[in-house]
Amino acid sequence: MPARMRLPQNLAQAARREGRQAWLASLPGLVADAADLWSLTVGEPFQPGGSTAWVAPVRDAAGAGLVLKIVWPHPEAAHEAAGLRAWAGQGAVRLHAAHDFTGARALLVERCLPGTALSARPEAEQDPVIAALLRRLWITPAREHPFPSLRQMCRQWAGELEPAAQPDPGLARAGLALWEELPDSTGSEVLLCTDLHAGNVLAASREPWLVIDPKPHVGDPAYDLLQHLLNCPGRLRAEPRGLARRMADLAGLDPDRVLAWLFARCVLESPGEPALAEVARAIAP
Repeated sequence: MPARMRLPQNLAQAARREGRQAWLASLPGLVADAADLWSLTVGEPFQPGGSTAWVAPVRDAAGAGLVLKIVWPHPEAAHEAAGLRAWAGQGAVRLHAAHDFTGARALLVERCLPGTALSARPEAEQDPVIAALLRRLWITPAREHPFPSLRQMCRQWAGELEPAAQPDPGLARAGLALWEELPDSTGSEVLLCTDLHAGNVLAASREPWLVIDPKPHVGDPAYDLLQHLLNCPGRLRAEPRGLARRMADLAGLDPDRVLAWLFARCVLESPGEPALAEVARAIAP
C-alpha cells in the first residue's frame, strides 16, 4: 500500500474540517493491515464517498468481489457490524468479517452490483422501496443485544436544545416534550436502522435493493421513517402531512405517531435548518 493514496473527497473534506488529519495520515497503514489480515487486493476508493469512512472495492484470495470499509471511530458507527450480523443479509448487505484496529474499525461486506443508489430514482418510486426494506429490518433483537436504545439517543439530542434561546420558544418546548415522551410510549421495540435514506440503498444482484451504512438502535419503528422524510425536502415542505401519512401507510404504522415524531425531529433540527421550523408549525399537534 503506497504511503500516499487517494482519499474520497467527502472524507478528506470532513476530516480536515473536524481536525482528523492524524487519522487520515494513518489510513494507508490501516488499509494495508486489513488487506494483510483478509488477503485482499484493494481497488480505488468509491468517490465522492462518505464523511466518516474510507470505502473501496476489493477482491479476496478466491477472487470474490467485496467491499472494505475503514471507519473513523465514532458512536454512531459503533454497532454497524452487530446490526449487519443480526440482519444476516435480509434487506441489508452481508457482513463477511469485522476487526477493530487501533484507531479504526474495519468491515468486509458484500459488494452491491450494479450499486446504483436508490436516490437516482424519482422520490415517488423511493417511498415503497424504503418502506418495504424497513419492514424487513424491524426484527426483535436478541435478549442480550449490544445496541443502544433510541431513548438514549433522544436524551442526548434533547440536551442540545435550549427552548428559551429559540425564535419560537413555545414551539421548541412542545417539540422537546414530545421528543422526550415518544421513546417511552411505544408499544413495540425493534432493531432500527435510524439513518435509512435513498442514498444508503443500493441496487444489487442478490436482491433488487440492499441497505448499507446502518446506525442500529433499538426502539420505536415509527422513528425510522424520519430520515427518508427529511431527505425529501420539496415534498416535505409542500405537503408534510400527506408525505408522512403516505410513508406510514406503506410501512404499516400509525400515521399520527409518525407525524408526532416528525414534528419533534423538525423542531430539534430547526436551529440549523430554519425551513424545518415551518414544517413543524404546519404539523404541530
